Amino acid sequence: MRSAIISRSIASSRTIGTGLIIGALAMTLAALLIPVSLFGQSSAAALPSGVIDDGKGTISTQYGPLTAVDRDFVRKVKLAGLWELPSGRMAQERGNTDAVKTAGEHLIEGHTELDRRSNEVGQALGIPLPTQPNEQQQGWLNQMTSAASPAEFQQLFANLLRAAHGKVFGLVAQVRAQSENSMVRSLATRANAVVLDHITVLEDTGLVDFEALNTK
Repeated sequence: MRSAIISRSIASSRTIGTGLIIGALAMTLAALLIPVSLFGQSSAAALPSGVIDDGKGTISTQYGPLTAVDRDFVRKVKLAGLWELPSGRMAQERGNTDAVKTAGEHLIEGHTELDRRSNEVGQALGIPLPTQPNEQQQGWLNQMTSAASPAEFQQLFANLLRAAHGKVFGLVAQVRAQSENSMVRSLATRANAVVLDHITVLEDTGLVDFEALNTK
């Protein structure tokens, strides 16, 4: 009798132990599977604010890995020139102070160089580049074109361009610090210097409204 009771107890313990093992394995499997699905969702969410994910992921190139952030950056450099070059020309044509004309000259020189560099990087890395300003940039150009007087134009010129450069400055620095692609890093290095120069000459016009700038 005692032997039968012991046998039943051992069998029961084995059953419970087996159940616990199966349960633990099921929980481990679930824990392994859940992150796989979450990683797929979080990769896009991990991109910096304002970066457009083209869905191509990270591509291997002879210059190093090319990420969605890298490609978006190259496109943004090209886009910047598509509206800042015309802005610089307008400043030279419509500006009535030396400081505004100087700022326009720096914009033309800087973005002529960056436009050439972004074209070279885009061709080497297979990144399609825009050929027209985006809707927001075209709106800024329209505002400056429609300015009723040189004074109104200059105010718009200094503040629209300064605000745009301030927003992109952080992205340029981040790409320069984090990109593993040598061509993109080289472009970011030069863009960093150009953007800082443009911020400086725009502020030198004396027309930048810093209070309004800091509320945007």
